[in-house]
Amino acid sequence: MAASVRRVCGAALRSGSLLMDYSFSWNKNLSLRKTLVLWKQQPFRAFFTDRRKLHAAPVVRTFRLRPFYFLVATGGGYVGYTQYEKYRVEQLEKMGIEAPIKIASEWEVSLYKSVPTRLLSRAWGRLNQVDLPTWLRKPVYSLYIWTFGVNMKEAAVEDLHHYRNLSEFFRRKLKPQSRPVCCYHSVISPSDGKILNFGQVKNCEVEQVKGVTYSLESFLGPCTSIEDMQFSQTSSSNSFQTQLVTKEGNELYHCVIYLAPGDYHCFHSPTDWRVSHRRHFPGSLMSVNPGVARWIKELFCHNERVVLTGDWKHGFFSLTAVGATNVGSIRIYFDRDLHTNSPSYSKGSYNDFSYITNNNKEGIPMRKGEHLGEFNLGSTIVLIFEAPKDFNFHLKPGQKIRFGEALGSL
Repeated sequence: MAASVRRVCGAALRSGSLLMDYSFSWNKNLSLRKTLVLWKQQPFRAFFTDRRKLHAAPVVRTFRLRPFYFLVATGGGYVGYTQYEKYRVEQLEKMGIEAPIKIASEWEVSLYKSVPTRLLSRAWGRLNQVDLPTWLRKPVYSLYIWTFGVNMKEAAVEDLHHYRNLSEFFRRKLKPQSRPVCCYHSVISPSDGKILNFGQVKNCEVEQVKGVTYSLESFLGPCTSIEDMQFSQTSSSNSFQTQLVTKEGNELYHCVIYLAPGDYHCFHSPTDWRVSHRRHFPGSLMSVNPGVARWIKELFCHNERVVLTGDWKHGFFSLTAVGATNVGSIRIYFDRDLHTNSPSYSKGSYNDFSYITNNNKEGIPMRKGEHLGEFNLGSTIVLIFEAPKDFNFHLKPGQKIRFGEALGSL
C-alpha cells in the first residue's frame, strides 16, 4: 500500500498542473495522514527523479527578448551574409562569369548612411596621429604589412622604427626609381590601385563599376562658376555633358581607380594640365571597395569628395578624390584652405574655390607625375576628361596598376 501511495503522489507532482506538497506520516496502525499545502507563487518548478531533484527557471524569464543580443545576432548575420556574397562574386570572377548585380534599396542606403562613419573616421584619424612607443612600432606595422600585402622594399625608408605613428606610415614616400613615369603616353595613372571602370561618358551617366552608374552632373556639380562656363561653346539648353566639351569632335572619357588599404596612398598629376577650380562636397563616408560600389548606385555622389577641374591640351580635365570610411582626410598639397570631414555640414551643399585670381591668371600648373595630394588610407580617384575620338585606353577592367603606368593615349 505504501508503494502505491508513493507512485500516485509522484505522478501528481510530475503532471505540473498543480504544485502541491504532500507530507506523509505513518503511525503504528499504518494510517495515512495527508497534509496539502498550496503555493500561490512558485519561484521555480521542481522535477523529481529517482535520485535527484532538478530546478528550472520560469519560462517567461528564459525566453525574454534581449535587445543587445538581438542586435548582435542580426548584425552578425548581415555581416556574414555580405561576406558570403563578396566571396561568391570573387569566385565567379575567377571563373570568368559575370556576377549578377544587386542594387541596394533606399532603406538599405539610408540605414548604411545612419552609421556615424564621419565620427568614426575622425576618431581613426586622431588615433593614427598618436605616436607609438619604439618597441611597439615594428609589431604593429608588421601586422598591417602582412594583412594588406604592403611592399616595404619600395619605400624610401624601409626601417619601420622610423615611422612615429600610423599616419606617417600610411603616407610613406617611395623610392624615385620604384615608380618610373611613362613619357610616351598622354595620360598616366595618378596612383596605385585597381581599375574599376573606364570608357566614354554616355548620356550624362558614368559607370562606377560595370552596370552601376551615377549622374555626371551630380558628381561634378553644376556649371556655375566662370571657370567652368568658359569651357562651354554651346547653348545652355544643351546637356551638361556637352557643356563640358570645348572642341568639336571631342568626347568625354572617364577612369575609376580604387586604392586598397595596402596601396601607396599618395596621388599625382596624371598629365600636364592647369587646375583652375576646386569644389568640395561634404558628405557620407561609406566604403568604396568594389563590392559596395557594385551594390550602391551613385555611391561616389553620396560620399565626400574634392573635385579639381581645369584644362589640358585637348580641353576639359578633372580629377576627383573620393573619401571613404576611415578616409575622411583628403589633402591637396597646394591648397592649405581645404579642410575635409568637418563635424557638421549641410546635406547637398558644396564649397567652391577658384585658383584664378587677379594676381594669378593661369591657375595652378601641374606637370605629369608631380605630387598632387594624399589620403590617410585607401580610397578612389576618378578622372573625367575631354579627348579626341581616337583616344584609346590601354587597360582591362579589374587589373592592378601602379602610379606612372600608362592609362591611355592618342
